[in-house]
Amino acid sequence: MDPMIRLSIFLSRLWRNPPPRRTVLVMLGALAAALGVVAVDKLGFWPADWRLNPPVNRPAIGRM
Repeated sequence: MDPMIRLSIFLSRLWRNPPPRRTVLVMLGALAAALGVVAVDKLGFWPADWRLNPPVNRPAIGRM
């Protein structure tokens, strides 16, 4: 199934049957934490020693 169709089905179910306030706050907190980690990493404040997958320069498949 296409990811956008799956997302739209998920959002329509949330719209029809909204979760409790506590669940919404937990979901928003997790989203904010994830966005915060990404922002810290993209701005360059994340220590290089803590990176799990450092960027590797590999040639693309088929471009040899």
